[in-house]
Amino acid sequence: MFKGCFVALVTPFRDDTIDRRAMEKLVDHVLAGGVDGLVPCGTTGECPTLSAEEQEMVVATVVARARGRVPVIAGAGTNSTEESLANSKAAVRAGADAVMLVAPYYNKPNQTGLYEHFSHVAKRVGVPVVLYNIPGRTGVEISIETIARLHDDHANIVAVKHATGSLDGAGVLAAASDITILSGDDTLTLPLMSIGAVGVISVVANLLPREMSSMTTAALTGEWHVARRYHQKLFPLSRELLRLDTNPIPIKTALALRGMIAEEFRLPMCPMDDEKRKRLKSILNEIPTDT
Repeated sequence: MFKGCFVALVTPFRDDTIDRRAMEKLVDHVLAGGVDGLVPCGTTGECPTLSAEEQEMVVATVVARARGRVPVIAGAGTNSTEESLANSKAAVRAGADAVMLVAPYYNKPNQTGLYEHFSHVAKRVGVPVVLYNIPGRTGVEISIETIARLHDDHANIVAVKHATGSLDGAGVLAAASDITILSGDDTLTLPLMSIGAVGVISVVANLLPREMSSMTTAALTGEWHVARRYHQKLFPLSRELLRLDTNPIPIKTALALRGMIAEEFRLPMCPMDDEKRKRLKSILNEIPTDT
C-alpha cells in the first residue's frame, strides 16, 4: 500500500476559502501522472491554517475525486494529542485509507511523550498510521528507538515519512526495524531508496507527477540508470523549492505560474518576493515535462 510516489498535496485557496474545483483538477493532474497515492492536509497543504471542518472537507474532496484508484493518507497530526485523535477520526469518516501524524511541534515532548502520543491515537483509529518525522519543523525528532518500538507495539503503525535530512539516520532505521520508510525530502528520495526507502511523499510531484513517479518506479524495479536520469532532471527544481522560501510557498507559486491554482496563501504564509519569483520562473523554464 505504501510504495512509490505519494503527493503531498497543496491546498488551493480562492478568496480565503478552499478552492474545491482547483483541488479536484490537481488530483486529476497527479493521477494522470501515475502517482501511487495522495496526501492532503500535510505541511504542504498548510494544515495548521485549516479549521477542523475544512480539513475534513479537503480529505472528503480528495477521496471522492480519487474514487478508490489510489490510497489517500490524510494529515491529521497537531501538537495536541486529543486534537490529533479527533482529526484522525474525522479523516476516517471522510474516507481516508490512512492517517499521517507529525511529531508534536512547539511543546517538544521527550521520547516517552512521543511514544505515548502516537500510541494513544494508534490504539483508537482503525486505519494504518504513518509517522511524520520532520525535526526542522517540529523542533523534536522521533528517535530510531521510539519509531522501532511504536512499530513493534502497534500493528497499524506501518510507515514513517523520513524528513530529517539524514541518510545515516535512515540507514540505521532500516537496519533496526522493518517499518516502511518513505522519503520526505525530494532531493534525497533516490539516495534514500538506495538504502531501503520504498518511495516518497513528494512536494514536487504536485507539478511533475509523471517524472517523480517514473523515478520511484524505476528505483523499485532496479532500473537505477533510469532512476538516476529522472533524479538529475528533478534535482534542480527540488533543490530550489527547498531553498527559495518556506514550503509550500515555492510549490504553490510554481503551480500558479503554470495556471493550475490561484497564487493565494493563508497567513502566516505569504507570496514570495519578486527576485525569488524571477528565479523560480527561470528554473521552471529550464525543466521540460514528459507530457
